[in-house]
Amino acid sequence: MAEDKHEKNQVPTGMPTFGASGRKIIYDENGKPCRSCNTLLDFRSVTKNSSLVTPAKAAAGVAATSAAGTTDITANDCPPDVEELGRSTWTLLHSIAATYPENPTPEQKNYLKSFITSFSHLYPCFYCADDFRENIRKDEVKVGNRDEFGQWLCDQHNIVNEKLGKPKFDCKLWKERWKDGWKDGRCD
Repeated sequence: MAEDKHEKNQVPTGMPTFGASGRKIIYDENGKPCRSCNTLLDFRSVTKNSSLVTPAKAAAGVAATSAAGTTDITANDCPPDVEELGRSTWTLLHSIAATYPENPTPEQKNYLKSFITSFSHLYPCFYCADDFRENIRKDEVKVGNRDEFGQWLCDQHNIVNEKLGKPKFDCKLWKERWKDGWKDGRCD
């Protein structure tokens, strides 16, 4: 049984509850900020490196200079923050849904269920992983066919979007977004 995510995220004494972005800081079981559970801006604000990056520079992935004159390269070869990890993960999962068979074999259904279950235990942001496992307990993964899995996954993505204050995606459009491309031809 998974530990309660809120028990895992006890704010260590003297550490901030919220980061520079206003988001809650997620701490690991050792009381350290979780690099893959926080934005780069928030991670740095808690680890005392906030002078190295601004939200605009972090988004642009450019070098920032601290007051001490040191340069920090916010490059593509740094560990991902929660936002980059999330975007990449949703891209992978929706791409799997888009290529999942219309008539999967029992073996393919088992593989997909096993993958999603394993994924929910291995995802780098433990806080997100705990949340996803809870969602799976409430709404078991649907693997009957491409449409069923694609719709289920879109619904799961919207649950996360809602928690993050992001707009919901119209799940009737999931195939256009992730499989066929937009009807206006911009993906052709």
